Amino acid sequence: MLVEIEGLLQPAQLNKIDQILTKANFVDGKLTAGKAASRVKNNQELKGEPQQMELLIRILTSAMGQNATFRSAVLPYRMADPIFARYQPGMTYGDHVDDPLMGLSGQRFRSDVSMTIFLREPETYEGGELVVRTTFGEKRVKLKAGSAVIYPSSSLHHVAEVTQGERLVALAWIQSYVRDPAQRELLYELDLAREHLLEQAPEKPTTGLVDKSYANLLRMWSDV
Repeated sequence: MLVEIEGLLQPAQLNKIDQILTKANFVDGKLTAGKAASRVKNNQELKGEPQQMELLIRILTSAMGQNATFRSAVLPYRMADPIFARYQPGMTYGDHVDDPLMGLSGQRFRSDVSMTIFLREPETYEGGELVVRTTFGEKRVKLKAGSAVIYPSSSLHHVAEVTQGERLVALAWIQSYVRDPAQRELLYELDLAREHLLEQAPEKPTTGLVDKSYANLLRMWSDV
């Protein structure tokens, strides 16, 4: 399941992030890449000071926690510290699959869902689309600043070469309460129907049945 989330970040949050990143230091992205990824990775990543990173993480996690689409589609359990990546002309990231296990210190966790948050308006740079392979072919994604896309971490994907301007994104990886992507998709679609019924027909018996089914499927499939 690939889900686009429009306006995850508000303008004030985007402006604050931009203020921090304008003064920040970026280093070669290969420094955080494994053997396979290092052969196809050509970008830069933020090497932030602890106070910078703490503020950036707080902004992102607050936005995610307040977004109903993110909560419903991801069912987040644990999340890695985000990475801020910059692509300038000639930079790209070839086909790869995200690491299945993450966490450099403390408790390790499984990456179920990957997330790209766009921090530059699409008309300010050329190229730089996120290209995800799906069962229905390639999906090319390039969204407005502040919008995000989520997709299974198991997906083969790449970033098209930036030919002009600067692509700036935040990246996050989440362990979901529900491991199976097909089950997460069913729960997301059922939750959309459930929320609609709770708003439009809260007293109807069928609404109660849908609400009960969602709750019990989540109970059945959750891994905590």
